[in-house]
Amino acid sequence: MAFESLTDKLQNVFKGLRGKGRLTEEDVKVALKEVKMALLEADVSFKVVKQFISSVQERAVGDEVLNGLNPAQMVIKIVNEEMISLMGSETTEIQLQPGKAITVIMMCGLQGAGKTTTAAKIAGKMKLRSKKPLLVACDIYRPAAIDQLKINAEKQGVDFFSMGTDVSPVEIAKAGIEQAEKKGDNIVIIDTAGRLQIDEAMMQELKDIKENVTVHQTLLVVDAMTGQDAVNVASEFNDKVGIDGIILSKMDGDSRGGAALSTKAVTGKPILYVGMGEKLSDLEQFYPDRMASRILGMGDVLSLIDKAVEANAERDAEKDREMAQKMKKGKIDFEMYLESMKAMRNMGGLSAILGMLPGMGKISDDQLPDEKQLAKIEAIVLSMTPEERKNPKLMNPQRKFRIAKGSGNDIADVNRFIKQFEQMQKMMKQMPGLMGGKRGFGKFGGFKGLGGGKFPF
Repeated sequence: MAFESLTDKLQNVFKGLRGKGRLTEEDVKVALKEVKMALLEADVSFKVVKQFISSVQERAVGDEVLNGLNPAQMVIKIVNEEMISLMGSETTEIQLQPGKAITVIMMCGLQGAGKTTTAAKIAGKMKLRSKKPLLVACDIYRPAAIDQLKINAEKQGVDFFSMGTDVSPVEIAKAGIEQAEKKGDNIVIIDTAGRLQIDEAMMQELKDIKENVTVHQTLLVVDAMTGQDAVNVASEFNDKVGIDGIILSKMDGDSRGGAALSTKAVTGKPILYVGMGEKLSDLEQFYPDRMASRILGMGDVLSLIDKAVEANAERDAEKDREMAQKMKKGKIDFEMYLESMKAMRNMGGLSAILGMLPGMGKISDDQLPDEKQLAKIEAIVLSMTPEERKNPKLMNPQRKFRIAKGSGNDIADVNRFIKQFEQMQKMMKQMPGLMGGKRGFGKFGGFKGLGGGKFPF
């Protein structure tokens, strides 16, 4: 995951500071030197790092900090505040035209950055805000881009417009806006062509569109996994075309994270969203304060809440209330386990959820049940009859053998899973109300996995 290495290094620095009790000016300078190296290794721009360290040091070596009751915590607080400032301080939304006026958004970026997918993701976000988006295919050089955009538009349930590959992007953009006016769409998202690298022809094409069509928002999609190159791309596009906001794609990958910490400082343009996966729902609003918390290993509970609300938006409210009542009484069943699995997947999986909880980022992969384990457990539950899933007391040796055979598992695996399930039932009866939180929470089981994984989920 992005920032994992940076987070580990920063936490080690802070751990060293906390262990000293009172701090000297030299202690702060040594710690900030380590912070500087960690940021540079994360591919943050050298100029940005230099300014960041200078700002932190200026605030951290004052008497108020060094002679305070908890100087180490004060230094960490300053680092957090400066990091938030570095990434933009405030959350920025896509600026939409007032009333019924059409907002035209032009997407741009290099080929492979995820521009076409991101265009569809934004359309989905706008639809959730009761807007009517139209996706316009202006990439005439890559036929697959048109097909991809059309398929994604259908998946998102939004309108799509294309004129094939024999018409200029400018004419397609014009016709797309006319189509939006006819159909009553109030947001037009133009997907433009990309190249493997920046060239004048691509830049001129973008300029031509902006000269012939009123573009209200020009959004640049950059691949977070390219590190410092992403910052250079953002700077080049801003200088030659002019951009209003940046979207960082592939932030769920093994990126060093420098792009998120550098692009705002270098271009002056805000980061609007971050792409956290390939699914069309995997686009998160960018919150500088929440991102800083993640980087510093403090978790991001607010984003976790947002994910839970969004993942459970279409759930049956009555069914949720029924499940909550059962949990409060400790009367859980295997049907509820399946619901937990579904909810967890909708929120990005167990590792994504734990990564947003304070202090949980250091859990190693071998402490988590892997996807194969989860799939095997799910197969066991799905091999039960509806009656067995609703009434765990029905389980007997004959039923367990049938379930093992039907799910393709060993009888020992089935016995282990059911035993852990029973243990969790007992635990929940001893702690009434513990799992009866708001919708979307308290629905994750407590099973360790077939392989006896160390971390319960």
